[in-house]
Formats: sequence, C-alpha cells, structure tokens
Amino acid sequence: MTTREKAVFGCLKAAHAQDFILVIPIDELGQHMSPIEYRTILRYRLMIPLFPKDGVCPVCRKVCLDTFGDHAAHCRELPGFKYRHDLVRDVIFDIFKRAGISVKKEAPVNFLTDPQEGRSTLRPTDVLVFGWVGGKHACVDLTEVSPLVGLGVGDFTIGQT
Repeated sequence: MTTREKAVFGCLKAAHAQDFILVIPIDELGQHMSPIEYRTILRYRLMIPLFPKDGVCPVCRKVCLDTFGDHAAHCRELPGFKYRHDLVRDVIFDIFKRAGISVKKEAPVNFLTDPQEGRSTLRPTDVLVFGWVGGKHACVDLTEVSPLVGLGVGDFTIGQT
C-alpha cells in the first residue's frame, strides 16, 4: 500500500468521515450536491484518478496538479481555502465574545521583531485573547492541516503535524 493510500484510508476511517452519504439534501437551504460533485467526491475517496495526467494548476499556475486531485482539494489560491480558515476563525472569535472574554480579530502582534534591526515586523494573529491564563494575552493562529499535503516528503507520518 502506498503512503497516499494509507493516508486516504486513515482519513476515511476517521469518525464521521462518511456522514455526508447519510445526509438528506435540502435544496432550499443550498444543502445539496450536484451529481458531478457527488461523483467527484466518490472518485476521490475511492482513489480513482480525477485527471488523465499531472499538469499545471490553472489557479496557482504551479506544476503540481496531480491525477488524484490532492492539489485541487488543497490549493491555497482557491477561494474556499481562505473561506474555511476565516469561518473557523470567526466561530472561535464568536465563542470567546459570547463567553464574555475580550478578544480581537486579525490583531497585529510583534513576535518576530529583532530589536537590533530597529524595524517592526507586525504580523496579524487570527484571534488575540486578552487576559487569558494568568492574565497574559494569548494568540490563536489557525492552520489548516491535511494528511494528504506533503505526500512527496519522505518522512510523512499519518496523524502527525
């Protein structure tokens, strides 16, 4: 079994990974899949190639569009990639707010500044939590991780980040 096959099977065995099959479509709420979306998801999960050959991704213009569609599912240039990240960030932000905890979204923080360089390298944190444990502030930075990203790397281990 290849590393990719092990990763896909590991994902498919995860809790609730197959729940989409049992969901009742509700067209009025936009909760449905088109026949082509459903077939594509099944082909991806059954490890049937989606494309005839590897090629250039038309979105990010890199030569990394693989036959199985792993890059297509994880391309950082696709609008859905940023949307998922922002959705999770907004949910976490809302939970803190509703719990009465002071937070700020996309707050600039100065972690990577070298005082000897004399310049600021402010970078936004996804959520800045004020007065967290011990009265210290905490930064929440979200990163999407997929066991299928980086399969070309020799030291790939399922379940490790």
